[in-house]
Amino acid sequence: MLEKFTNIFRVPDLRKRVLFTLAMLAVYRLGSHIPTPGIDNARLADAFKNQSGGLLGFYDLFSGGNLRRFTIFALGIMPYITSSIILQLLTVVYEPLARLQKEGELGRRKITQWTRYLTFILSAVQALGIAITLDKGGYVLNPGIPFYLMTMITLTTGSVFIMWLGEQITERGVGNGMSLLIFSGIVVGLPRGIEELYTKVKNGEWGALTPVAIVALLLVMIVVVGFIVFMERGERRIPVQYAKRVVGRRIMGGQATHLPLRVNSGGVMPVIFASSLLSIPQMLSYAPFVKNHHWIQETFNSLKWGEPLYTLLYAAGIIFFAYFYVSIVFNPSDVADNMRKYGGFIPGIRPGHRTRDFINQVLTHITFIGGLYLILISLIPEWMIAGMHLDHLPPWLGGTLFERLPGWITRGLGVSFYFGGTSLLIVVGVAMDTVNQIESQLIMRHYEGFTPRSGRIRGRRVW
Repeated sequence: MLEKFTNIFRVPDLRKRVLFTLAMLAVYRLGSHIPTPGIDNARLADAFKNQSGGLLGFYDLFSGGNLRRFTIFALGIMPYITSSIILQLLTVVYEPLARLQKEGELGRRKITQWTRYLTFILSAVQALGIAITLDKGGYVLNPGIPFYLMTMITLTTGSVFIMWLGEQITERGVGNGMSLLIFSGIVVGLPRGIEELYTKVKNGEWGALTPVAIVALLLVMIVVVGFIVFMERGERRIPVQYAKRVVGRRIMGGQATHLPLRVNSGGVMPVIFASSLLSIPQMLSYAPFVKNHHWIQETFNSLKWGEPLYTLLYAAGIIFFAYFYVSIVFNPSDVADNMRKYGGFIPGIRPGHRTRDFINQVLTHITFIGGLYLILISLIPEWMIAGMHLDHLPPWLGGTLFERLPGWITRGLGVSFYFGGTSLLIVVGVAMDTVNQIESQLIMRHYEGFTPRSGRIRGRRVW
């Protein structure tokens, strides 16, 4: 393994990419320690400690702890993620934008440019909202319009700079820049998470959990990580046969290959999209007009993390965005047309629309399995921390019956660990994607990759 790792630095181009990525991540971490002036950091830290499982904790996760410390990178990449969600949704309902997306590289550049503009606008709006919220909450040392302007300029500039860092890493480094920025923010907080776990075990904050139970929980976490790796590498391979063709004096084709379809083509993006949308009601719950209306407040309370309605919408959102993301990155019609153009066919399936329908059917089935896998991984930590509040359901939905369930189901185990469902998926998924990109670069230059051939997980094959 050490020799394989040193091979990275033997390839000049790959060495430059890796070092550039590390340098950009170092710049990101450096900016994470530059605070925004005018804030009572002690009171703000207490607020995040009390609401670590709610909206503030969710935003703090994607900002890498910058929001808790309220640094110049406090907004993180959430404005960019929100802008991407909005534009990708518009490509489905707005025909001119859909045509622009099909124009190739030029169309993608225009959409990327619009994403940047929208990120700037959302960053300014969010920065103003945060400044007003902090002022109303008494977290500002010198409140007033100058504080609003300074906060807007600082946070908007920081968010745009983070967007630029991510794009530079994607273009000139290794891996997806935005994902690596989130990954670095989560991994940097790992020592703090381990320290918190040790403190809770030492002080008995986990209740009557025995050392054997704690070891069992750690083993469950290891099994979950292994399950994530297995599912992320799982794929469905559709056999494809190419007929022989005579081109000039040469005979082309006549080979058998396969069409790989990943079980989880969207990666962690469906989870991020669903979490982002469900964070909007929590954000609106802080507005004054919500607090003045009891029924609106009750509705937003039912959308809090751990509540049955939140869990149901969260699961439905993951399934929806799993299919939505696959529809963007994979087009069965184009695959079927290209296959027929080059003389390829699936054994037993006619070329053309029959091939398109077959690929679409297979993709629909495995995407549903991938969505269920994302739901399971996302809900396991929620159950362990807070439980499934089925007893909060109305009586006509059986809420009184669920009150008889054991407390470890409705209230959870009270076990709070650092890697939640979203963060665990991000860390494992981003690490695997980055390693795969480095491995492909090594294999392309005739070096041995990290993963031995015997250990590679193969997807199921359709015969």
